[in-house]
Amino acid sequence: MTTALSHIRVLDLSRVLAGPWCTQNLADLGADVIKVERPGTGDDTRAWGPPFVADADGGPSGDSTYYAAANRGKRSIAIDIARPEGQALVRALAAESDVVIENFKVGDLARYELDYASLAPTNPGLVYCSITGYGQDGPSAHKPGYDFVFQAQGGLMSITGERDDLPGGGPQKVGIAIADVLTGMYATIAILAALNHRSVSGRGQYIDMALLDCIVALGGNQVTGFFASGKVPHRYGNAHASLVPYGSFATADGHVVIAVGNDAQWRRCCDVLGRADLAADPRWSTMSGRIVGRDVLIPDLAATLKTRTTAEWVAALEAQGVPCGAINDYAQVFEEPQVKHRGLRIDLPRDDGSAVATIASPLRLAGTPPRYDRAPPRLGQHTDEILRAVLGTSDEEIAMLRAAGVVG
Repeated sequence: MTTALSHIRVLDLSRVLAGPWCTQNLADLGADVIKVERPGTGDDTRAWGPPFVADADGGPSGDSTYYAAANRGKRSIAIDIARPEGQALVRALAAESDVVIENFKVGDLARYELDYASLAPTNPGLVYCSITGYGQDGPSAHKPGYDFVFQAQGGLMSITGERDDLPGGGPQKVGIAIADVLTGMYATIAILAALNHRSVSGRGQYIDMALLDCIVALGGNQVTGFFASGKVPHRYGNAHASLVPYGSFATADGHVVIAVGNDAQWRRCCDVLGRADLAADPRWSTMSGRIVGRDVLIPDLAATLKTRTTAEWVAALEAQGVPCGAINDYAQVFEEPQVKHRGLRIDLPRDDGSAVATIASPLRLAGTPPRYDRAPPRLGQHTDEILRAVLGTSDEEIAMLRAAGVVG
């Protein structure tokens, strides 16, 4: 199958989530991703279970589902980069690669001569991407960083969660490690841009990605409003600062989300609710009026929505083109007809006869679609294969390296 990046080799020195998320994107698009891991332990997230991926007998395999979520499509080589012989192997692999990605602390890899300045002279076309919490410079560059910290420090938690004046009010993190995932996505874009520029310039470049930068950028529409008005954005819970009605409402048997985006949708929503009185009320005829009067309007709507079931409201509102939906848990998500139609669950066979379920890439390229031909690898599964094929290492040399503990 033709793939978009089948001509690209990526040397992945990253672990946990942001870097692996990026390199999984590149692997899905066809790149040969070589994941370098510590012998014996590997990527930290391999042990972040339960739950663990099941082995052929149905027991835990030793690799967590967290690890599996970000590492399909890759080949794993176990190298001890703390040893000079291991560093030499990584330098040799970098010389044969188009991209290197790493998320070590600032300056760590320079000690091993595995930083961009050390590798670029041998491979001037190399695209080298570093991912850190705060970036390569500045007063916080030396600090460690975790997703939760950046959700707080970067402003996201200040606008996430219920209003302070309501029960349960207060700042709340997002339910996924969104700073990590977002940085992985931005890093993917940056790497592809650098590769595209290399195609005309012949030279690679260095990329400095920071979780703080990415999470602040995520707040774009909120932040630009603050820049213009001086008013600090605050939490609205499931409501919207600029649209009403836009939120979740209790029904007779659960909850429904309604997202009215304009005045025409508002009138159709009133028709479905059987509330011609609301449509006719001049206070609510425009979005501005509904925003100003939300504290009066929303309780009135909420009382009406409690009178029928979620399924009844969704069917009626959808029939009139009013954006809405049930609040699904993940079991319900994968029962949705549209989710099934789009094939968003991908089951990948492992070499022990078991299989691991992952989520399909949303990158739907018609001519060069994503590939799903490798399950998340076992630690060091491809060590011998990579050393032979990429570096021309003999079986005798591999045996010596393994006996010395340089590779696993």
